[in-house]
Amino acid sequence: MTKRPTARAGQCIGLLGGSFDPAHAGHVHITKQAMRRFGLDAVWWLVTPGNPLKARGPAALDLRLEEARRVIDHPRVTVTGIEEELGTRYTAETLGALLRMYPGVQFTWLMGADNLAQFHHWQDWRAILDAVRVGVIARPGERTGARVSPAARLYRGARLPGRYSRLLARSEAPAWCFINVPMTDASSTAIRARGGWKS
Repeated sequence: MTKRPTARAGQCIGLLGGSFDPAHAGHVHITKQAMRRFGLDAVWWLVTPGNPLKARGPAALDLRLEEARRVIDHPRVTVTGIEEELGTRYTAETLGALLRMYPGVQFTWLMGADNLAQFHHWQDWRAILDAVRVGVIARPGERTGARVSPAARLYRGARLPGRYSRLLARSEAPAWCFINVPMTDASSTAIRARGGWKS
């Protein structure tokens, strides 16, 4: 059984979900930027058992957890496979379970701008935006599509200007913020393509 992360009421925790197949320097970079820019106390990497939007299955969960913990060694970052224990398949389900398990904890969902561009395809995406804060981190080539996406348009009144990003973690949901950060070109797809990950 996966050891559950610890958090106390009032803490601001960022959640970075994904297959992490494998984890890499880009994940580390956006995690550190998110902690600083969004005023987070800590970040949890939610390593998913599988991604319902991807046809190809990822490497074994234990392998991905081990690699993620090797890649990031930070006192305020926890790598967890808690979704396997919860039995949740979609982000909305996971967030609902975490909100019940950790009453009083202020969660912020973290994602790249590429995810915001297609966020309206996610299961119960409006429930996600209504339940937790969302921190959006710009990636190369995805800024415009994200800003004019259905989710961004529908929730434009809940958008916090980038200059106030440090207020996001303690804002009332729905609240989201889009920030631009210096980006790395590391990607799990590229690592797998060049044979740098034995899945």
